[in-house]
Formats: sequence, structure tokens, C-alpha cells
Amino acid sequence: MSLAARGSLIAMSSYNLVLALPTADRSRAYAFAQALGLETPGELAEDGVPEPLRVQLNEQASVMYVPTGGFGWITDGRATTEPGTSECLLSLQVGTTTEVDNLVGRVDAAGGRVVSGPEQKAWGYTGTFTDPDGHLWEAIVSAI
Repeated sequence: MSLAARGSLIAMSSYNLVLALPTADRSRAYAFAQALGLETPGELAEDGVPEPLRVQLNEQASVMYVPTGGFGWITDGRATTEPGTSECLLSLQVGTTTEVDNLVGRVDAAGGRVVSGPEQKAWGYTGTFTDPDGHLWEAIVSAI
């Protein structure tokens, strides 16, 4: 039973969730999303695929297909897993750099590990961290 169901007045923060997955072939990932009838908003790049390749799941959740070679840029050089292994980057899109700083600032005390501290990158103000199980997360004010 949730805290809210038990009468708690705890206000939950609301985040947009973007699941980033590496892809070896943007065209194949795009065709797959199109075949499933999923929305892939954005202007088409020279390869005929929207850039960035985002698959909108609902108002607050989407999957971003990132070319395998570029995935390390987001994860600060962290190795991409071998084919057949599941890996993703869970991005919490927030509204301000202060929210990024606050989230990343709580990671160590919560049992996680900061991978790269908050900093401005080409794609936004971002900090990456792992949860206690080692799953990779990012807090970001996106510039995209």
C-alpha cells in the first residue's frame, strides 16, 4: 500500500522519464518504432531519421536511441555492455540546474555513487550517478 493510500500528505515530485538505449543502427531503430506505431518527433536528419531519435511513450516517458559510438559521451566513458546484455541510462529531466545539483548531491548518502558531477555539456546541464545496484541514472536540464 502506498503512503498516499494510507492518508499521508507527502507530495511526490514529478519527473519526465527518458530511457536512453544504445543502438548500432539508427535506421533500424527508427523503422522498428515506426512499425509499432510509436511517435518519433523531430526534424529528419540527412539519414532520414529524426535527430535525436526519440520514441515518445507518453507525455512523461520516452526512449532515446543513442548511437553506440556516442553512448560513451553521455556516460562519461563508461563502457557499453555487450550485445545480449541489458543496459540503459535512466534520465530524470528536471527544470533547473539547482534541481540537478540537489539530486546528485543526495546520491552518496542514499547508497549510490556519483559517476560525473553536475556540469554543462552540449546536450544540457547534467550529472550522472548509479543507484545502489549499479544502474546508471542522470539528472539533466536538457538543451535538446
